[in-house]
Amino acid sequence: MPAILRKGPHNMSILTGLTGYRPNFCCECGNKIVRLRWFVWTSRRFCDKCARAFARSHWVQPSITILALVLFGVLIGRGCRRAPQPLIIERPANPPVQSSASTISSTPQPVPTHEPVYICGARTKKGKPCSRRVHGPVRCWQHKGDPAMLPSDKLRVKE
Repeated sequence: MPAILRKGPHNMSILTGLTGYRPNFCCECGNKIVRLRWFVWTSRRFCDKCARAFARSHWVQPSITILALVLFGVLIGRGCRRAPQPLIIERPANPPVQSSASTISSTPQPVPTHEPVYICGARTKKGKPCSRRVHGPVRCWQHKGDPAMLPSDKLRVKE
């Protein structure tokens, strides 16, 4: 059993350090304070009779302080947030004129872009060419700067 938890008069010096100041007299009425046990939540300034009268004021200041700190943290957190990026809606420069007869067929079809697709082709740890797809005859992020194993005409992917 730890020394702090044992009961007895020999442990009073340890408990005094844990509980803090122990007054002999009440600050309000001046009566002598006699307590067998001092706890963290017991009043350090008042006797039992006066502590009941000042119990509300004993908890008001710490409560207001905690509430102010939380509110301050929320305000700082909201103030440090980055503003969201503006929403950009892209539309064609000249929208097609819709007639009443061709409303169904006038929906613009997306224009497919035909970029040539290549594979990386650099030597991997297994000794085979890398099969990651890249845009253009370059290497992937992992093999950047490495030479290709295959000739450039074999690196182009035919779809």
